Amino acid sequence: MMEGSLSKWTNVMKGWQYRWFVLDENAGLLSYYTSKEKMTRGVRRGCVRLRGAVIGIDDEDDSTFTITVDHKTFHFQARDGGERERWVRALEDTIGRHGRRDRWRCVPAPHRRGDLERRIAEADAYLQLMIDLVAKLTTRVSELTDPHEKNRGQIVLDHSNAMLDHIKHSIVLLQIAKNTVNPVNGVYTGPTNSTQTHVKEDLSPRVELGSECRELSSPTHPLPPLELDGARQAMSLLVPDTSYSSSEGEDDFYDADDAPAATPPPPPGVGRTCGAEGTPETEAAPPAVDLPRTRDGEIDYDALYEDDSDSDLGSMENHGSVVTHLLSQVKIGMDLTKVVLPTFILERRSLLEMYADSFAHPDQFVRIVEQPTPKERMVQVVRWYLSSYHAGRKSQVAKKPYNPILGEVFRCHWDMEGETHSSDKQEVGDGPVPWCSPDQLSFVAEQVSHHPPISAFYAEHVNKRIQFDAYVWTKSKFLGLSIGVHNIGRGLVTLLDLGEEYSLTFPNGYGRSILTVPWIELGGSVVIECVQTGHKANIEFLTKPFYGGKKHRVTCDIYVGTEKKPYYTAQGEWNTRMEGRWTETGRTEVLFDVTNMKPRRKLVNAVSRQDANESRCVWRHVTAALRAADTDAATTAKRRLEQAQRDAAKRRLELNKPWVTQLFSPKGEEGWEYNTPLKKRIEQVNTTPKKSPENAETR
Repeated sequence: MMEGSLSKWTNVMKGWQYRWFVLDENAGLLSYYTSKEKMTRGVRRGCVRLRGAVIGIDDEDDSTFTITVDHKTFHFQARDGGERERWVRALEDTIGRHGRRDRWRCVPAPHRRGDLERRIAEADAYLQLMIDLVAKLTTRVSELTDPHEKNRGQIVLDHSNAMLDHIKHSIVLLQIAKNTVNPVNGVYTGPTNSTQTHVKEDLSPRVELGSECRELSSPTHPLPPLELDGARQAMSLLVPDTSYSSSEGEDDFYDADDAPAATPPPPPGVGRTCGAEGTPETEAAPPAVDLPRTRDGEIDYDALYEDDSDSDLGSMENHGSVVTHLLSQVKIGMDLTKVVLPTFILERRSLLEMYADSFAHPDQFVRIVEQPTPKERMVQVVRWYLSSYHAGRKSQVAKKPYNPILGEVFRCHWDMEGETHSSDKQEVGDGPVPWCSPDQLSFVAEQVSHHPPISAFYAEHVNKRIQFDAYVWTKSKFLGLSIGVHNIGRGLVTLLDLGEEYSLTFPNGYGRSILTVPWIELGGSVVIECVQTGHKANIEFLTKPFYGGKKHRVTCDIYVGTEKKPYYTAQGEWNTRMEGRWTETGRTEVLFDVTNMKPRRKLVNAVSRQDANESRCVWRHVTAALRAADTDAATTAKRRLEQAQRDAAKRRLELNKPWVTQLFSPKGEEGWEYNTPLKKRIEQVNTTPKKSPENAETR
């Protein structure tokens, strides 16, 4: 048993309400009462059945948690993170215990009930003996005349009464367990055997049924107080078939701006079967899709990667048994870095390629150097930064890009507005993409570490003298109903001609509603700062509160120096539109509107011309299988890559040979930087002595 106070969200009062909660681990029930005094009298307000339930927490709020079961979501709030941790762990243990009990149950319920009733009768007989002994002890202590002896006897009597209370309480729990096996309406039915005699000592405190149970009884026949009888079969407490609340509609929760589902989805796993070893089996795979082909009849991998269509996952109930099997292996707060996720949730590209979408609006990036003042340059940095996130999402449904393998590289470049790619243009000859022109924006990324999974990437525009260097590694955490991805790292925008550097961080990502139709959300604080000019932007990605509010909200305040008042503010949604305001003049403007910003297509070398470690070449077989809706082939191809990585790591360990990166090098304790950035190449050109005509002629 675990009990204590929590706050519970109610739709009736539209707010948090104090409740007293009792967790019965044996029955698998979380009951709640309006007060502790009501709990002692058994006036239960409602209960949550924990068998098959899913716990959820919000990484942005350390005190709230949810329980989803029976197509309802119950919301709770603890006093602090420590108290939430205690409740979540106890609830997880109870859910796990009853999940195992379901799997182990092989004895028909009637036999289990009979055995349990026999044991309850035995326990009740011992209770009667205990009551008699305590009564005799009470008489004996009252007859003592020596104060010292009487004091010692009273101590023994107090301990005996405490033990007696615990035994009574335990028998109540046994009764609840009995009804878990075979519930009996939940109302007092009187003795089942007319020959049974009642014990004069009644159960204290007496159990008073709540309003939800009184409605089942006849109003003209009030319920008598419960007493202990010889077989303890007089009491039958309700363990309902479904979770409920006495307040109608209190737990039919949905957000104020969202409509409730017309028909709740069935629980994951319904209608599925399991293999001989107990491993989940999915439904039959959808029919294969025709893949694009070259003139030679080979798969056109380039066309596959340029195909933006991506089949939605639909409801996760279509993959219910797989998801349930996955969730059974993880606990709240668990790091998911080493957890193998099912193939069907994969997006058809590498994470390195997704990072390239930060420059899907290359013109917004290079316009930073075109702004005349430090204030306008900082606002343009914010405009480029915030408008880049929508391009990274190919679908409304959250999907996961491939985890890059160690040493994987991705290269691409973009034409600028008004420019077109031409083969006769001058090539830069070096940098991230040597074959691009000085008027194009180029990008390269490399997976520089596997544990932790660190990606480093770099972009530059030669003629505009602007570059971007960044590294980021992710730490995934299981939150019950969602998955949190913490992005740890830093980016640096450098304006070479102006000598300004803008450092920035990255928001966290959340995959919400992983049991239904998952969607992506960004959350957390981001800081963009220029040390040279003293300008600083504080950006907040606001996660959607469960009791209202909009999705994808962002606020931004930009300051200069030590001033407390921002000179520029902005707010809106990162995936639609944001509006800004210059506070000094009151002038407002559209910071960006993604409906008018079509992402520019990145130019990537053909797969046939890529090195073996380049992203599209590495993942081409997985991508083709996913596009053909062949999850088995995709899983096989993915496992082959992962096994090759493990074999290579094992060989390096045996040879005591560390991994050597290609394009990036460590910087400081955690950072990484591109080996030959534009700034370094320009400095090398400026410091290299020019050849004189005389020397040249002599040579």
